[in-house]
Amino acid sequence: MSEARSHVVHVIDSLAVGGTENGLVNLVGALAEEFRHTIVVMTASGPLAGRLPRGVELVTLNKRPGLDFGAVLRLARLLRRLEPDIVHSRNWGAFDAVAAAALARVPAVLHGEHGREASDPEGLNSRRNRLRRWAAPFTSSFVTVSRDLARWLIGTVGVPAAKVVTIHNGVDTRRFGEEDRVAARRALGLAADTLVVGTVGRLDPVKNQGALLDAYAGLARMDARHALVVVGDGPCRAALEARAAHADLAGRIRLVGERNDVARLLAGFDVFALPSIAEGVSNTVLEAMATGLPVVATRTGGNPELVDDGVTGRLVPVGDQPALTDALSAYLVDAHLRQLHGKAGRQRALDEFSLERMVSRYRQLYRAVTVGSRA
Repeated sequence: MSEARSHVVHVIDSLAVGGTENGLVNLVGALAEEFRHTIVVMTASGPLAGRLPRGVELVTLNKRPGLDFGAVLRLARLLRRLEPDIVHSRNWGAFDAVAAAALARVPAVLHGEHGREASDPEGLNSRRNRLRRWAAPFTSSFVTVSRDLARWLIGTVGVPAAKVVTIHNGVDTRRFGEEDRVAARRALGLAADTLVVGTVGRLDPVKNQGALLDAYAGLARMDARHALVVVGDGPCRAALEARAAHADLAGRIRLVGERNDVARLLAGFDVFALPSIAEGVSNTVLEAMATGLPVVATRTGGNPELVDDGVTGRLVPVGDQPALTDALSAYLVDAHLRQLHGKAGRQRALDEFSLERMVSRYRQLYRAVTVGSRA
């Protein structure tokens, strides 16, 4: 490929295991031949750095917690050296990149909004929203992963609608849905006839796995042979382990930690659950759909844009433990319903949320803002 490739500098808080980070790595891998890529992490790298394609430069800024004007200046100096065509930052942890790109006179600046934190699930933090409005004139486009986030940016934050673009996350449908169920059960240490409710995600307050454990406690009193599997790690792990040790759940829950074989483990699930307080667009829901699993998720953020309620899964109100228990129970007692909704979910993933579709939208956006900046 010639040196005429446009250069995209992606800025992100870290490359820890997470949906936003996974999406970045997938995108860079898919566009490695068409664009030159540099990854800048504001705080520290992480395990997903090992998945970056050869030739992608990775720079760590070691930003201090809170306000760190020095990190903004270091990033501006770096951008002047790199001379990118596009800077593409993601989420609040990398929002400093907008100011740094303005200081470095980068021709095109994109900022992605991929979800919110448990401390501000509706995105009402006035200081942050003022800064987002301030950044709008210096930003070519704000990219949201859901229509819900787009409505928030326009209606609550006050970003001009013409500057907001929605690109849903995409899933590699070739990786999911092809794994062996028996091998997955062996990996989980579960019998082939066990019915499995499972979830995958960072053990973080916004993901609210504690609510799933509480809802599952109602199912644990059923006579059926079933188990709950929680894949992931994070700050809530100790509390979840303590809850799992209670008498009403003892022996029924597997907390298996962070894994790099999620596609295989999903094949061992019967139902996927996501009890989040807030969501952008969940990569793990898309992976579950691509695997052919019915999904029970909270009606928040982008979840209703993925889960077709009553067709590919069930949506329940945030914090409604009885509704979550009932939705899971309905799938555990009805194998036909599991199969019907799981099959519909996989078809929806193939038709509307493929990785190829996502990559195509970003390719078009990168080309458009590059042409616009040179006009």
